[in-house]
Amino acid sequence: MFRPAILDTIRNYSSKDLTRDLLAGLIVGVVALPLAIAFAIASGVSPEKGIYTAVIAGFIISFLGGSKVQIGGPTGAFIIVVYGIVQQYGIDGLGVATLMAGAMLMIMGFAKLGAVIKFIPYPLVVGFTSGIAVIIFSSQLKDLFGFPIEQLPADFIEKWKIYFDAAPGVNWYACSIAALTLMIVMAWPKITHKIPGSLIAILVCSAVVHVLDLPVETIGSRFPAIPSSLPSPVFPDMDLASIRKLVQPAFTIALLGGIESLLSAMVADGMTGDRHRSNTELVAQGVANIFSATFGGIPATGAIARTATNVKNEGRTPVAGMVHALTLLLIILFAGQWAAMVPMATLAGILVMVAYNMSEWRNFRAITKGSRSDLAVLLTSFILTVMVDLTVAIEIGLLLAVFLFMRKLIQSTSVKILSIDNEEKNNTGILENDKYRIPEGVEVFEVTGPLFFGAAYKFKDAIRLVGKPPRFLIIRMRNIPVIDATGINAIKEVHKEIKKQGSKLILSEVVHEQVWNELKRSRLLFAIGKANVTKSFEGALKRCIMLKEGA
Repeated sequence: MFRPAILDTIRNYSSKDLTRDLLAGLIVGVVALPLAIAFAIASGVSPEKGIYTAVIAGFIISFLGGSKVQIGGPTGAFIIVVYGIVQQYGIDGLGVATLMAGAMLMIMGFAKLGAVIKFIPYPLVVGFTSGIAVIIFSSQLKDLFGFPIEQLPADFIEKWKIYFDAAPGVNWYACSIAALTLMIVMAWPKITHKIPGSLIAILVCSAVVHVLDLPVETIGSRFPAIPSSLPSPVFPDMDLASIRKLVQPAFTIALLGGIESLLSAMVADGMTGDRHRSNTELVAQGVANIFSATFGGIPATGAIARTATNVKNEGRTPVAGMVHALTLLLIILFAGQWAAMVPMATLAGILVMVAYNMSEWRNFRAITKGSRSDLAVLLTSFILTVMVDLTVAIEIGLLLAVFLFMRKLIQSTSVKILSIDNEEKNNTGILENDKYRIPEGVEVFEVTGPLFFGAAYKFKDAIRLVGKPPRFLIIRMRNIPVIDATGINAIKEVHKEIKKQGSKLILSEVVHEQVWNELKRSRLLFAIGKANVTKSFEGALKRCIMLKEGA
């Protein structure tokens, strides 16, 4: 059910709640300002587009979202995606892709895919997140060192080649401002957490550049004046050709937005003890991106750092997120022109810190010490994100994770031929594990693990080892949690083969409901005979004796 979290809080909302939400919203709004500008510029668009996104999308995500404390807006994860779309399809293409992504997110939410997205493998998430961090860092070296480079290529290797060529032209004033920015951002939390270090860095460095008239590029020198109002909504021009071209970029935005928003909501749940509604959250993200596109914004999602800041400052209802958006709106209306004084080196320094925090290097290192399959997924998604494309990284990484998981499942499935295993059955015909006497002419197999398409060959190979089928073949199924069509077909083939030679197949200990339902649905129960499918091993042995005596 689509039910925004605000409906759960508004009925018992008090003046104390309002006071806390107002304070938290104001603080988060101030924190969001430099990040919204920095993310927009790094994405290859003008700075006001980041603020438009934080205002429009941020308000809608809080108003309609399934999390009480989620803060939405532009995030660092989208930088490489947006930059690539702008370079290839232009600003208009970005608007269409964002609009399409919004529609996809809404469909995901209404189709109840929120729970599915939460099961994206952790090594894959860490891999592409760390890859994004590396790309963000590499994209900021131009402004960090003040290199005289007009246009940076999107390709990672080409970008670094240009940096090495431009190294002699480093602007030491820009380097100094960037270093001052990093010092302030890293040291300020030791003084207070109430005011963000990024804001202090912007105020101090802007003042230093202005007073000393340093030859450092600023937002105003690179971009026209920032508008002091929101733009009028304009629906992006869409035609069938552009929709076809932008399906893949739009899907990347939708998938990344869905993953990041739900990760952020889960982090918030851990901090507050609350539970978000994942499908409602996806619908809200979709609506927010549609409106962001119509107001000239960029893709938006849940922002983990800003959401955590909201929680730490005692924001507990969606009102805090709405206040954060309104705070940014007031800044646009009354103080937008001051943003032109902000040095580009300062924004680069802030984004370097964002990249460091996104890198998750501790988690990256921990996964490298784990299993080889997790390491393979981690490195594949990381390398492909940096060297190729985020879309390819997610697709290949997810496929690799699925195949490696299937391989583990296959390895976990075993088929034991109990009646010819000396450790299982002694010379008196007694099965040692269960202390059952096995009648003459009875062979017993036991399958352990899921009997699905990846493991069915093990079952067939084990049956072939018997050679001539015995008079009675019992397959113990107590340790088969799930079975698929291939597993069903494997049993059908065995039944068909031994039936030709006058033998009987008996399925023993079909105790799992999914297995029983599949046997019934496939008509295998009818083919074998319901009396030959027993709930216990003892019942299977009795069935063999009864059939033997009846013959």
